[in-house]
Amino acid sequence: MVRALLLGERMPPGDRDMNTKLDAKDRQILQALQRNGRITNHALAEEVNLSPSPCLRRLRILEESGVIRGYNADIDPKQYGLSMMAFISIRLERHTKECVSHFESRIKLIDEILVCYLLTGGQDYLLHVLVKDLDGYDDFIRNRLHAIGGIASIDSSLCYNIVKNTPVFPDV
Repeated sequence: MVRALLLGERMPPGDRDMNTKLDAKDRQILQALQRNGRITNHALAEEVNLSPSPCLRRLRILEESGVIRGYNADIDPKQYGLSMMAFISIRLERHTKECVSHFESRIKLIDEILVCYLLTGGQDYLLHVLVKDLDGYDDFIRNRLHAIGGIASIDSSLCYNIVKNTPVFPDV
């Protein structure tokens, strides 16, 4: 795969995540980008002790292989007008293929849900939700979440402060 990318060949979509081997230099590049996604290639190369051309080549391989999925702005939710964050645990009434598919397809349509995690244990899903305020939260639960149907239980935790929030993955 890496050889194909180095030669400028495009990877078929199914092959992009197959056994991508990251070395220490790739991880340095990724961590630098997690800290600052707008860093120039020249500054990135300097930070990771590469010349610009090999750094750019590695960066393109990381993008083409799907390791880098995109570049995003880190926006303060409160300044955006979304001051209430909630984590909502969901347990479904039934776990048939149809019920799970229905729930997951409906969840994907709700903008207030930033992330939906599929879990093991006593709960089936964990939703990371942003809303404007308590009234927005009430509306979300009553009119958006309950409208999905097939939910046995909803357990919410409201977040009143973020103690740690880092985009940088730990070393492996």
